[in-house]
Amino acid sequence: MTSAAQSPHRIVVVGGGAGGLELATRLGDTLGRKGVAEITLVDRSRTHLWKPLLHEVAAGSMDIDDHELEYLAQARWHHFKYRLGALAGIDRQKKLVKLAPVFDDEGEVIIEARTVPYDTLVVAIGSVSNDFGTPGVAEYCISLDTQADAERFHKRLINNCMRAQAQRGPLQAGQLSVAIVGAGATGVELAAELHRTVRELAAFGLDKIDPARDIQITIIEAAPRILMQLPDRLASSAMDLLRGLNVQVLTNEKVTAVTAEGVKTASGRFVPARQVVWAAGIKGSPILAGLDGLEVTRNHLLVVRSTLQTSRDDDIFAIGDCAACPWPEKDSTVPPRAQAAHQQASTLLKTLKRRLQGRPPLDYRYQDFGSLVSLGEYSTVGSLMGGLHKGTLMLEGFIAGLMYKSLYQMHLVALHGWVKVGLDTLARTITRRTEPHIKLH
Repeated sequence: MTSAAQSPHRIVVVGGGAGGLELATRLGDTLGRKGVAEITLVDRSRTHLWKPLLHEVAAGSMDIDDHELEYLAQARWHHFKYRLGALAGIDRQKKLVKLAPVFDDEGEVIIEARTVPYDTLVVAIGSVSNDFGTPGVAEYCISLDTQADAERFHKRLINNCMRAQAQRGPLQAGQLSVAIVGAGATGVELAAELHRTVRELAAFGLDKIDPARDIQITIIEAAPRILMQLPDRLASSAMDLLRGLNVQVLTNEKVTAVTAEGVKTASGRFVPARQVVWAAGIKGSPILAGLDGLEVTRNHLLVVRSTLQTSRDDDIFAIGDCAACPWPEKDSTVPPRAQAAHQQASTLLKTLKRRLQGRPPLDYRYQDFGSLVSLGEYSTVGSLMGGLHKGTLMLEGFIAGLMYKSLYQMHLVALHGWVKVGLDTLARTITRRTEPHIKLH
C-alpha cells in the first residue's frame, strides 16, 4: 500500500475553457500518465466548446455536435479525472475546493455539495459579461458567455421567425430585429454571421419574412469606432463591409437602458429590437471575490504575479480571463484572449513539472501575435505582430481567413494531436456538403 507521504501530488484545475482544458490534458499526458501526479479537472458543464465559436452557435451556422468535446471522454483518453460542479469557494488552510450541488432540469439534486482536495490549485473559470449596472440588461439581454447562452439566443431567433411566419397581423417594430451592444470581435462577428444565416433560414420555407425588410441587425458601440483592438484601416474595412451587408452601426452611443422593445442610448436614440445581445465588456465571476481572502481587482479578477501564482498564495495559480496578469511592456494587464490562455497553459505546464522537482516557477511573458476577426463567409480582417516580420502585418480576405481558422486548429491539436484533428477535419468537410449549412431548430 502506498503511504500518504508517497501519494501522487494532487493538481486540481477548476475551469475547462481554452486554457484549463489544454493544461489538464497536457498534464494528464505527462504527469498523470506516469503516475507522479493526480490531475483533476472541475467544470460546471459536461462539454467543452471553444469560446470564440459561440457567435456561430448563436447564429446557427455551426453544428455543435461536430465541435463540442465531452469532458468525461477527454479525461479517459488523457489520464486525468473529471468532476462536474461549479466552484463555490475554497478553504486555503485545509486545501479544499468547494463545489456547489448539481441539479437536473427539474431542479432535483444530482450531486450534493462536496469538496475536492488539492496540493496545487489552478483557477481557470474564465469571465462573465459586464453589464456596468445598466438597467434591463439582466432581464432582456443574452450574453454569449456559455454554450447554453448561445443556444438560447438561437432558439429564440428561430421561435420568433416561426411566430412571425404564422401570425396573421403585420410584424411589429423590431419584432425580428437584433441589437448587439458592443463592437468588439464578438459583436462584429455575430452581426456578419447573422446576416447570412437569417437569409438562409428565410429560404427554408419562411416566405412571409423578407430579411432585408424585416430583420434589421444593429451594432451599438460607446467608443468612437468598432474593433478598437485593430488598426484604424482594418476597422474601417470591416465597417465598410458591415454597411454593405446593411448592418446598422452606431458609434459614440452609450446604452443607458434595455427594455422588452429595444435599446435606449444616452443621446436619446431608441433602437427597436426584441432580441438584444450584450457583448460590451467582461469581468470576473463574483465567486472570485470570496475565495478565502485571495486578492482581486475591482472587476473581480484574481491578481497574479508574473509566475501566474496568486498574490497571496503560492499554491494557487490563475490563468485565462479570470486572471489579472501583469504585462510590463504595456504597463497593463494581459488582455483576455484565447492566445493568452494558450500561452499561460504552456508556461504553467512547465512550471508545475518544475514544482514537483522542487524547482522555482517560470515567469510568464505575454507575446502579442495580433488579432483576427472573422466576418463570416464575407471576409476576415486582422493584424499579426512579431514573428518573422517587424512591426505589424495587416491582413484581409482569404489569407486572414486561413490564419483565423488555424487558431482553432491549434487549440484542437493541443487537445487531440495532429492525426485525430486531420481525420476529423476531413470527415467534417465531406459531411458538410450533404447537410443544411444552418441549424434549423
